[in-house]
Amino acid sequence: MESIDTGVQATAPPGTSSGGVGTANPARWLILAVTLSAIFMQMLDTTITMVALPSLQSDLGSTFAEIQLVVAVYSLAFACVLVTGGRLGDIYGRRKIFLIGMLGFTIASALCGAAPSSTFLIGARVLQGMCSGLMFPQVLSIIQVTFSAKERPKALAMYGASVGLGTVLGPVLGGWLIDLDILGTDWRAIFYVNLPVGALALLLGLAKIPESSAEGARRLDVSGAVILTAGLFSLILPLVIGREHDWPAWSLVLLGLSPLVLAWFFAYEARLSKLADKSPLVPSGLFKERSFTVGLVISVVFFAGIPSFFMVFFMSLQIGFGYTPISAGLVSLGFAALIAVGSARSAAVVKRLGTKTLALGTGLLLVGISGVIATLQWADSDLHGYQLVPSLMVAGLGGGFFLAPCTGIILAGIRSREAGSASGMLATVQQVGIAIGIAVAGILFYGLLGSNADDASRSALPQLRTDLAAAGLSEAQQAQITDSFQTCFHDRMNQKDLTETPASCARIEKEMANSPAPAETKAKVRAAVLGKAVPEARKTNFGDSFEQAAFWQIGCFGLSCLLVLALPRIRPEDVQDTPGGA
Repeated sequence: MESIDTGVQATAPPGTSSGGVGTANPARWLILAVTLSAIFMQMLDTTITMVALPSLQSDLGSTFAEIQLVVAVYSLAFACVLVTGGRLGDIYGRRKIFLIGMLGFTIASALCGAAPSSTFLIGARVLQGMCSGLMFPQVLSIIQVTFSAKERPKALAMYGASVGLGTVLGPVLGGWLIDLDILGTDWRAIFYVNLPVGALALLLGLAKIPESSAEGARRLDVSGAVILTAGLFSLILPLVIGREHDWPAWSLVLLGLSPLVLAWFFAYEARLSKLADKSPLVPSGLFKERSFTVGLVISVVFFAGIPSFFMVFFMSLQIGFGYTPISAGLVSLGFAALIAVGSARSAAVVKRLGTKTLALGTGLLLVGISGVIATLQWADSDLHGYQLVPSLMVAGLGGGFFLAPCTGIILAGIRSREAGSASGMLATVQQVGIAIGIAVAGILFYGLLGSNADDASRSALPQLRTDLAAAGLSEAQQAQITDSFQTCFHDRMNQKDLTETPASCARIEKEMANSPAPAETKAKVRAAVLGKAVPEARKTNFGDSFEQAAFWQIGCFGLSCLLVLALPRIRPEDVQDTPGGA
């Protein structure tokens, strides 16, 4: 996500000088800590959820589509409210909208933690995303009116560090909380951790944050926001749950309608732009700016890559290779740490390379993800997480070189006075890209798990036959068990919920329990099938499917690299430092 500039000059609150002259607010650093806690929690709740998906699926009996929705609807709701949230702050006051967002986010986190079902959790995540959309745009505006020009760069640097820290700590903190299992909360702790932070931020915010708004703030474009939301949901929802329901007619109708609704939105905004007394969400003049139109496409394509990669990454390590949440989180730490390093060094790189910095970032991501694919191909079922770390570190460095400067570079190429609206729209489509990427990667990955299942089970047969022969079974008995094993594995990998036991697998359990063979023989057979063959086939299946699904990221970053070449060339000194994050 990138920072959002509302594009409207803020009115400084009492005791604050936006120009650096006058009495500084004595509580300004405390105000900064309160507002940055919101940014930290938002970033944490995007990445922390990824590592909890297997635990969540096991506990709630969620289908693949449902756990995708847990991640995707947060980003989608965030995107739909984000631009409107910035406008609401300008009109009604940044402090007021920020605190409303914080209160709603805290309540939504409690509801997420207490969710009795997947459907309830998905609804709570929608509320959480909407409240994030209210909070996020207010933070930079509050910083703008609270700090002098001299101190503002330091405050913005701390803003960027908070974004990076939330990204780095998400998977590791999530894995630690799940493993710690405080009071039996398991995955629910990743949401409950927001409650004390949110409560403290609310109390301090009420006491310390001064109110501010924009002079001559424009009216809210409610109709435009509703049309945009309808278009985005009609696109994302069928992509996430259509496959699970065998693509029913309603999902195809929604997919067909989505481009028409989005086209209606842009036509409506263009018409509104021509009226003097109206205030569109996206001024139509922006689409005449090549940097804006190309930047929108780059934002969607690029952000469809990284979050979707880590959804598949954590599912594969935990379900396929038996990693605990914290150990899976630790494998990803190198990526997150190098994002922070790349982000910190990106300003120096931009001064030398300008727009080409984005091409360098996507190029390193291509190298890193290619390294992940090569490692999966080489290691096969013997994969160890640490073997992926070097490639992930290269990808992380590339991510930092892209994420931190991308909005500043794109906005530097925009000559109009609507750079603030452009910034807000770029942040919106980044969230849309995340939701689309998760939906498409989910379709690919879960489809591959089913199609690769038979080859994966066959790879475990030689060792299984050897173990069954050592247990004293005849060739006919071996053939019966191996056939049953393959059928069971196929059925399990092709069902909607991996936590359920297919009828074919239950039948094997019953046959093994009722077998007249000696207890020692049955124990050996059980160990051969459940202790060796099933884990081996699962590792092979998830490893192969992860490897093949990663070509989605190759496509995203490769296309992003090509699109960067279409951006107008800018001088490095024209790029404003814009704090951003993953």
